[in-house]
Amino acid sequence: MVWSCDPSHSCVPTRRRSRGNPRSTIHTLTVRWVAEAVTQILSLPFKHTGIITVDLSTAPHRPIEEVQTEPVLNALRDTRKTRRCKTPKESLPSAHLPIRRPQEYPKKDVRQAITIDWEEKHGYHHKMGYQKGKLLVIEPGFYYVYAKTCFRYYRIPEDSSQAEIPPVDVSNTQLIQYVYHESIKWNKAVMLMKTGSTMRWNDTSYNMYCAQQGRGVQLEEGDALFVNVSNAWMLDLEGEGTYFGAIKLGN
Repeated sequence: MVWSCDPSHSCVPTRRRSRGNPRSTIHTLTVRWVAEAVTQILSLPFKHTGIITVDLSTAPHRPIEEVQTEPVLNALRDTRKTRRCKTPKESLPSAHLPIRRPQEYPKKDVRQAITIDWEEKHGYHHKMGYQKGKLLVIEPGFYYVYAKTCFRYYRIPEDSSQAEIPPVDVSNTQLIQYVYHESIKWNKAVMLMKTGSTMRWNDTSYNMYCAQQGRGVQLEEGDALFVNVSNAWMLDLEGEGTYFGAIKLGN
């Protein structure tokens, strides 16, 4: 559409065929019309009031074309497969077990390390087995294995019913944690991790020490994991401080 103007400053729209984007054409014609109208108004004599009024009521109007939203929505849709939460059956094997209470401790003067028993009732093991202190691997893969053990000792007050029990020398006590991997392929247990310390405690106050470690290891079906400690009679029986677990990270 173009505008024809006569000497009396009357402009009449005239249709003509146009090609290209309709929206772009409307925008171009509107700008052109406004520019021509302003030029014509400025050429007319008027008083310098500082205000110029432009009547745009005669500007060309075309009905707004209906926007096709479906192509836009299709473009925004994720063409990848819709993700869904894994059910328990699809989740990775894992286990977390707190210490069982009570434990069957050896005598206090026995220095050999013993295997800790863990509590199934207050923990869990998914796609992993448990038997006599050992986590059993059902699904092969690469696992992260972790363990934490806390030890404590304090002198029983003299007015206690157990005051007649002779005190134990804790001035040079080794508190060591061992994590073992029992391989069905090698038919033997191999130490995965070891940590601990020699504590110089006294028998007149409350003493506590915690050892924690973890690492990744490749495990096969039928393998087992277990934790040994020295001076197990000093173990803290709180599940928040002494626990054992594993989780599969991949194949």
